[in-house]
Amino acid sequence: MLPDKELIYQISLKLVPGIGDVLMKNLIAYCGSAEAVFQEKQQKLILIPGIGEVLAKSIYQFKNFDRANKEVEFIKSNNIQTHCYLNDNYPFRLKELADAPSLLFSKGNLNLNPTRMVGIVGTRKASEYGKVFTQNLVEELKNHGVQIVSGLAIGIDSIAHKSCTDKNIPNIGVLAHGLDQMYPNQHQALAKKMLECGGLLTEYPSKTQPEKENFPKRNRIVAGLCDVLVVVETAIKGGARITAELANSYNREVMAVPGRTSDYYSKGCNYLIQDHKAHMLIEPNDLIELMGWSDKNKRNNPIDLFQNLPKEEKEIAQFIRGKVKANLDEIAFELNLDPGHLSLKLLELEFLGILRSLPGKSFELN
Repeated sequence: MLPDKELIYQISLKLVPGIGDVLMKNLIAYCGSAEAVFQEKQQKLILIPGIGEVLAKSIYQFKNFDRANKEVEFIKSNNIQTHCYLNDNYPFRLKELADAPSLLFSKGNLNLNPTRMVGIVGTRKASEYGKVFTQNLVEELKNHGVQIVSGLAIGIDSIAHKSCTDKNIPNIGVLAHGLDQMYPNQHQALAKKMLECGGLLTEYPSKTQPEKENFPKRNRIVAGLCDVLVVVETAIKGGARITAELANSYNREVMAVPGRTSDYYSKGCNYLIQDHKAHMLIEPNDLIELMGWSDKNKRNNPIDLFQNLPKEEKEIAQFIRGKVKANLDEIAFELNLDPGHLSLKLLELEFLGILRSLPGKSFELN
């Protein structure tokens, strides 16, 4: 949790028109803190990459700190947690993504860094086929220590969340608005139940309405939080397909449930499979096997083993954990390591059972 003063300035930065997450991180990196950004001279702000005269003037002339103060009061009075991208309580799966939110707000009993996270998304107009498949999938995942994340929309999303609450499975609903309301309104009771075994997450402060443009942004959080994204039913141009495309760009595994070629809300899933953007998901065990989560693949928890690793090996393992899956060349470049030396370190980590090699010189944690 951020100190009140820094939180006020971070929220204030979010309120400056034209300052998105990438620029906000850039400003804090250059100035040292959100408070320092507002104390910086306009002429120096102009020199920060991506800012320029117009944004520098907007920051320098920003006066709406009272709005940020009221938001901090709302956070305190409603038991809301804040997650800054610089803090340990920020989801490690999002940390490496350039467009990840700089600040998140959550409510409930959430674990944003579970060992296994599965995203389940789909159409708002779920068929009986999609409903039953989602319920069966959640039922099976309960036996594998998995946490579910979705967007709490009508249809497949809410079916996944309700199945989780019925079976006491931890799940996170990512919202496209502030935590002072619930959209759609019919999910008030479901959202309340979710607080007991999971909770709600958003990048938006209170009084933010569920505007149309907020939903694609919400989808990137769902895509980034999961290890594997499951698309149950979606039209060719459906929001769930957009989430799948985002998950692909984040190097996450994607699985899609096939359907009849004549079914409108199976066309998106069939396309993802046909275009090799998703693995086919026929039964829950397909996901378990793809992710190596079956009992025969159980090994020591790699996160526990991190504590005993030498510094260099620990950095490599943590980098791969943040990416979920990483290529040798990417690791070498980002950590400034010689590829030959890195190959030996990766082999050592593989022998320890901490990671496993994949096709194309890629690696992931066990």
